[in-house]
Amino acid sequence: MKNNHEISIPKEILDEALNKLKEVNDSLAPYLSTLTNDERRSLPKMGDKTLSFVTKSYEFSNQHPELRPSFTTQEDFTIDVADATGLLPVTDILSKLISQVEDTAMLSGSEAYNHSLLFYNNAKMAAKNSVPGAKEIYNELKNRFPSRRRKVTEQEM
Repeated sequence: MKNNHEISIPKEILDEALNKLKEVNDSLAPYLSTLTNDERRSLPKMGDKTLSFVTKSYEFSNQHPELRPSFTTQEDFTIDVADATGLLPVTDILSKLISQVEDTAMLSGSEAYNHSLLFYNNAKMAAKNSVPGAKEIYNELKNRFPSRRRKVTEQEM
């Protein structure tokens, strides 16, 4: 079994990273919004292709106030453009970080599970061969083993 995750992240590093993330969260929290899934689906999205449209519209709206809709304010437009563009680098860093953290957690979790399966099967074999203490360990692990529920066939119903 090849082990790809061979460097443990020191607890001090994890604690420091967590504290910094909490600090970032606390700094941004008063300015951030939370949307429901329905709200997320219903909103038009600004992406790479619409960014230039938005920034050019904003530029023109500053140059030609006579073309602004009367039911909106330039101040609101300024806030929206500033935050939409200002948060892009934050989103980029966080997206990359989330992906790498999730990948590392998945890899280390998978390898830990593989090690557990090897140990479990070894304890099972040791219990069959009456190795002292192995039966208790095997039984304890067997009770915790994530069993897959088998599908009930129509004949069993």
